[in-house]
Amino acid sequence: MNEHVTELAAWAACEAVSNGRVHAEPRPKTRGEFQRDRDRIVHSTAFRRLEYKTQVFVNHEGDLFRTRLTHSIEVAQIARSIARALSLNDDLTEAIALAHDLGHTPFGHAGQDALNECMAAHGGFEHNLQSLRIVDRLEERYGAFDGLNLMFETRAGILKHCAPAKARELGELGNRFLEDRRPSLEAQICNLADEIAYNNHDVDDGLRSGLITLEQLEQISLFARHARQALLEFPKLVGRRLIHETVRRVIDAQVTDLLTETQQRIAANGIKTLADVERAPPLVGFSAAMQAENRELKTFLRTELYRHYQVVRMTNKARRVIRDLFAAFLAEPRLLPPQYQASGEQEGMPRVIADYIAGMTDRYAIKEHRRLFDVGYLEP
Repeated sequence: MNEHVTELAAWAACEAVSNGRVHAEPRPKTRGEFQRDRDRIVHSTAFRRLEYKTQVFVNHEGDLFRTRLTHSIEVAQIARSIARALSLNDDLTEAIALAHDLGHTPFGHAGQDALNECMAAHGGFEHNLQSLRIVDRLEERYGAFDGLNLMFETRAGILKHCAPAKARELGELGNRFLEDRRPSLEAQICNLADEIAYNNHDVDDGLRSGLITLEQLEQISLFARHARQALLEFPKLVGRRLIHETVRRVIDAQVTDLLTETQQRIAANGIKTLADVERAPPLVGFSAAMQAENRELKTFLRTELYRHYQVVRMTNKARRVIRDLFAAFLAEPRLLPPQYQASGEQEGMPRVIADYIAGMTDRYAIKEHRRLFDVGYLEP
């Protein structure tokens, strides 16, 4: 089966030279192996849960704000477009992008930080490793194996970074971290598409929430330049239309810059094969000028949105929910559902508690906290 309607570049990942699956399976009849991975990810329980997991704003704060699910879809759209423009494997790219946040906790980075603190004496918690743990072990969909049995290249793309001690436990999957080898270009694209997506939709959500303003963003060069361009084309544009026209121009400018810079790096490093990609410095990236403008935007968002007092109030509550749940379950494991109690006896209770909490949606975590700590909350 052809993986593409267009020919792949010589340095693209492809099924013909893949390291395959941990558990051998018959080839799919009507799709490629990386398409099968994408489909397994989309049908997974962990992927559905992303609908109710925080990006910046907690799920109950508004129906129109991004969630981990909508973010993952946006990342996949941007990443796939970039991969196809570079004649890379867009099916693999899409699979990695859709899976990259499967291991995220409820309440976004605040939840992850709190769970990592709780797990400090038990190996820590990191959402990329948890994403890998989900697709390798925790999903329960198939009779022949645990997890989703994804292709090696998909799993490698999910694992963006890894400490040496953990890398040694992962065998071939962890070797590139020990040997200082780069991941595939498809995986590198997903990292940058993630950044493009969250910076721009956080601008959109921040404006929608009223926590940041257009007047503030007029001081940020990347946004201001493209807002001016939108107004030159549509002088009467105001409100949400102006925001959308500006944001889509910013995304287009970043993608165009990334394509040009990446093509130049591939040529400058004499890339001929996939092995050349592994030995080269990072090849997917922005130009120095775009990187500087991107850094300015990220600094603005960190200062004005992520540290806004209303966001801080919510993330402080979120951390408390995670810490309380972890402490309660660790002190009394019989509070856990029976299947987690059984798993805890085999794998160690702290790690299984982390699995349980990380798999919660925002609203389920809030509800579970009420069950355990609100004496007037009677729902079982």
